[in-house]
Amino acid sequence: MSQRGLPKGAYGLKEGQKEYIPYVPSEKIMPEFTLLSVIIGIILAVVFGAANAYLGLKVGMTVSASIPAAVISMAIVRVILKRKSILENNMVQTIASAGESVAAGAIFTIPALFLLGTSPSVFTMGIISLIGGTLGVIFMIPIRRYLIVQEHGRLPYPEGTACAEVLVAGEVGGASAGLVFTGGGVGLLYKFLGDGIKLFPTEISYGFKGALNGAGIGMDVYPALLGVGFIIGPKIAAYMLGGAILGWFCFMPLIALIGSGGTTIVAPATQAIAEMDYWAIWTNYIKYIGAGAVAAGGIISLIKSLPAMVSSFKEAMKAYKNKNNTASVKRTERDLDSKYIIAIIIIAVILMVAVKQIQVGLLGAILVVIFGFFFVTVSSRIVGIVGSSSNPVSGMTIATLLFTAIIMKAAGVTGKAGVVAAISVGAIICTAASIAGDTSQDLKTGYLVGSTPRRQQTGELIGVLATSVVIGFIMIMLNQAYGFGSKELGAPQATLMKLVVEGIMSGNLPWNLVFVGIGSAVMLELFGIPSLPVAIGLYLPIHLSTPIMVGGVIKGILTKKVKDEKVLAEKSERGILYSSGLIAGEGLMGVIIAGIVAANSSGIGFKEPPLGQVASVIFFIIVVALLVYQVFIKKTSNASNKA
Repeated sequence: MSQRGLPKGAYGLKEGQKEYIPYVPSEKIMPEFTLLSVIIGIILAVVFGAANAYLGLKVGMTVSASIPAAVISMAIVRVILKRKSILENNMVQTIASAGESVAAGAIFTIPALFLLGTSPSVFTMGIISLIGGTLGVIFMIPIRRYLIVQEHGRLPYPEGTACAEVLVAGEVGGASAGLVFTGGGVGLLYKFLGDGIKLFPTEISYGFKGALNGAGIGMDVYPALLGVGFIIGPKIAAYMLGGAILGWFCFMPLIALIGSGGTTIVAPATQAIAEMDYWAIWTNYIKYIGAGAVAAGGIISLIKSLPAMVSSFKEAMKAYKNKNNTASVKRTERDLDSKYIIAIIIIAVILMVAVKQIQVGLLGAILVVIFGFFFVTVSSRIVGIVGSSSNPVSGMTIATLLFTAIIMKAAGVTGKAGVVAAISVGAIICTAASIAGDTSQDLKTGYLVGSTPRRQQTGELIGVLATSVVIGFIMIMLNQAYGFGSKELGAPQATLMKLVVEGIMSGNLPWNLVFVGIGSAVMLELFGIPSLPVAIGLYLPIHLSTPIMVGGVIKGILTKKVKDEKVLAEKSERGILYSSGLIAGEGLMGVIIAGIVAANSSGIGFKEPPLGQVASVIFFIIVVALLVYQVFIKKTSNASNKA
């Protein structure tokens, strides 16, 4: 038996083992695709989709909803309702995790349409997300047997396997769900006090003078950012902070020094550098340097993955071409019928051509099918190796936008129409690649626990549909409340997508600044440093990287201090679940506040915070202390006195 009860061969077939027998064998029937699992899954898909939309627009990254959804499902289905079907729990997390992936695809691209001034409707955003998400699920189905079954033991699918471990370890459900809910309550209350009634400022900031004129430091004191830091760990958090330091303590003081004695206005700014404070320098210059670095980092990560991509695509296509087409009688091998797959693809193409609001046309629809099928195949295999968090979706989207914009321009589709069409194609591809990675992880979980693939695939489509229905409302509320591209919601990927396409179509980008960013990314890669997380830190305000670093430091100390592997695994899991709750709670309250602001432009609470920055620091220290308590002080089943 593998750890936590997964059957023999869960991590690869053992000697003499011909096939993997899942936790629930194929001949055993138990509740799976039930009305209860669908309803709970849809609710969690919307909640985690909304929370990740807010988080992704703020810091340029989302977090997986699979494990939090699984433990919440177990708390409701297994503990409260006393139903004991692991397959029902797995269906809940399958539907719920689709919400996070659809949100990721949407927030990385669709805000670019707002930044262009087009104000897409709820229907437009919904249909783009629905088509992209549906194609992501459908294109992955033909390669499921090869990637999940034939490559079992070679492709670990880390998130999918971890989720299976949690599902099988039934006793984990109640305590783990409590951690998610506790963190959610803290994040929700904190966000309400800080940004709801505005009791205290949620940003502390300081600008330097003298030798460091032009530099600045600060922190957005949010629980979600602390949680993100703990989840991604100290290394990635340090890369992000390193990028922020490069921008705020190297480039910005240098720009201020060079412009300190002159009155010349240097484009794209509209005022002299000598008249700018540090925020103006960041807005007018550093964002473009950061955009160049992010674009280069995304493309470099894509190039580094090309050998795996090409071989993955060839092997997947070869395996699909040579597969046995005889219908299997085994429940655990049944996919959606190929006739449904073909019909859905045809309907998607017709919608892209017929629905004028999408503005992709026949050429765009053809590009979506070509790029979509390739990148879905690539995404599905790459997450099996490195996990969803390292999936280069941004790089795939940038590559799609580059080729699409060039093809559109060559075909005479130029100007704003060409930009909108290219971004719409990129949005569909981004969503498809994102949901494909999630689908493959979920199907791996299902393969290990013994779910029925076609029911999981149906669940993925339901999660895509549910999130697509509400994503437009969420985006409009967030834009009206905070503004895409603002300090509150920087929408880094979407801003970059807009800059890339506009630069190709019109050539109006400040290319000198962009090339400074590109050169910085290349230099980092030559030193063996992954450029993309550093580039994201360079692009975003330093105020976001500092609280993320605090969370990363806590995770780093935990890893160094706790030597017992079982205790470390349990404490890390506690921290991740609690951090997921912080993110979900704050994100959900952020969407609620956005809805209130959208309905009432005067907002709620105090006009100016009655408490100052000292109170902000105190509140944030309390949140840090609560996380420290959960991972260091509170005893766990394995920990007792071993920490």
